[in-house]
Amino acid sequence: MEQRLHNHALKDRAKELRANPTKEEQKLWYDFLRGLPVHFCRQKIIGNYIVDFYCASKKLVIELDGSQHYEDEGKEYDKVRDAYLNSLGLTVLRYSNYDFHKMYKAICEDIWNHLGIE
Repeated sequence: MEQRLHNHALKDRAKELRANPTKEEQKLWYDFLRGLPVHFCRQKIIGNYIVDFYCASKKLVIELDGSQHYEDEGKEYDKVRDAYLNSLGLTVLRYSNYDFHKMYKAICEDIWNHLGIE
């Protein structure tokens, strides 16, 4: 059974998000991810979701979460979303914006370790 991995209805929204990244997304992209020896996509459509960063070769999704992700509705949405992404064999790494500002280096190290790059 083939799963639909790209919802074309989200194309314009993903493009808008790429053009207007959060300051956290911008820093992670320009200061870390784009210089890695593996390819990452920004604001990648997977099914009915847009993920912040996606590395296909490592089956890794990275999410930087603002405060809305910690309200009850946001937590439930992320739970369903992560279950879907996990069902595709993807690993989802989530970091709060708060932690991003307090522990940027540790987050980069965690991502590096999950990528298994030597």
